[in-house]
Amino acid sequence: MPANTKSQTYDVIVVGAGPGGYVAAIRAAQLGLSVAIVEREHLGGICLNWGCIPTKALLRSSEVYHLMQRAGEFGLSAQKTGFDLKAVVKRSRDVAGQLSSGIGHLMKKNKITVVMGSATLPAKGRVSVKTDKGVQELAAKNIILATGARARELPGLEADGKQVWTYKHALNPPHMPKKLLVIGSGAIGIEFASFYNTLGAETTVVEVMDRVLPVEDAEISKFAKKQFVKQGMKIMEKSMVKKLDRAKGKVTAHIEVGGKVEKQDFDTVISAVGIVGNTEDLGLEALGVKLDRSHVVVDEYCRTGVEGLFAIGDIAAPPWLAHKASHEGVMVAELIAGQKPHPVRPESIAGCTYCTPQVASVGYTEAKAKELGYDIKVGRFPYIGNGKAIALGEAEGMVKTIFDAKTGELLGAHMIGAEVTELIQGYVIGRQLETTEEDLMHTVFPHPTLSEMMHESVLDAYGRVIHM
Repeated sequence: MPANTKSQTYDVIVVGAGPGGYVAAIRAAQLGLSVAIVEREHLGGICLNWGCIPTKALLRSSEVYHLMQRAGEFGLSAQKTGFDLKAVVKRSRDVAGQLSSGIGHLMKKNKITVVMGSATLPAKGRVSVKTDKGVQELAAKNIILATGARARELPGLEADGKQVWTYKHALNPPHMPKKLLVIGSGAIGIEFASFYNTLGAETTVVEVMDRVLPVEDAEISKFAKKQFVKQGMKIMEKSMVKKLDRAKGKVTAHIEVGGKVEKQDFDTVISAVGIVGNTEDLGLEALGVKLDRSHVVVDEYCRTGVEGLFAIGDIAAPPWLAHKASHEGVMVAELIAGQKPHPVRPESIAGCTYCTPQVASVGYTEAKAKELGYDIKVGRFPYIGNGKAIALGEAEGMVKTIFDAKTGELLGAHMIGAEVTELIQGYVIGRQLETTEEDLMHTVFPHPTLSEMMHESVLDAYGRVIHM
């Protein structure tokens, strides 16, 4: 079809409708700006459709299944427990579908123009969109890139969707794995390992670094590994999958451990070895945008160095988290509207992993705080010392807090155990408000709650712990 030569002009064009893009669009519209958003696949992006949300739906199913198997511990009876993987997956997809349609409603409510198609930037201030009806030309003084990222695939470990999967295949699996290899123990890898292991797959996790969940505090990683092994997982650290031999009904993995290569057979492999920014075919290089290993180089306000062009979320700097992308979207929209927002501080953004047990953290690890030269005080409190945890039957876990010994600043908080992904926000707010140990110690935490452990950990850092 012929191109639409007349450009439609807006104050802001957002490219990508994931958690960074659609939030940026809404905030810009709230501030009175005319906004268009371009999306090539699904409103809500990877997070809502193929990431954060559907994985949590799957993990909730495995969590309930695990509780059913523990019914006797609670004085209950559950006979012949089982699962229907197709039904589990259908629920997950239905949840994603419901939320995706909700994004469409939000776009309409905020009078945001939605253009479905693939975008390129032929010149500064211009976006060309290839749609089902032809090419649509858009123009704006300000453009926000929020195109996200995709799974990284290593040579020889490429996914085929049948025996070797990325996260997308693992979310809508062609079969239930019997013997599963997960390559990578970051959040994505360990969540899928947790899900399939709980449902009965014999699960092996291979991690190239010296510990699982390598971005977490070393003490938390050690605790997590102990729990994963207790659940039946095989954890291989300082190991690397060199290649995969694929045959009918099996995949033979060549795993290098301690300088030697050993072969192990699996029926399914999930590759979770990081992400690659979606920067191709946008025309960024011609505009003078700088890239660093597939991600756009930006300053603290997500400016690319090209006037009027911003990049947020997974296409830009780490941490690559949905909530960080959303906050960047708000910040950039407010900057464009002439406000003076504070830049996003990566060290004050919480990271959450929804395996069993859950893991959550914010701020510096103990090792990082020491590396930065802080004189620190460290507090710890175990789940076994908390009444609510025992009542829930969730007595495995710990809370760890790190303070600047000179100022009392909360430098970091690290948690593992039931519901820590919900608890961590208390410490996030603490860091945002520049809370000291005195503020936290004088705060009254409700009883009986898991949150009391957050209080006790602070008390422990200063030699005042009560229940330990």
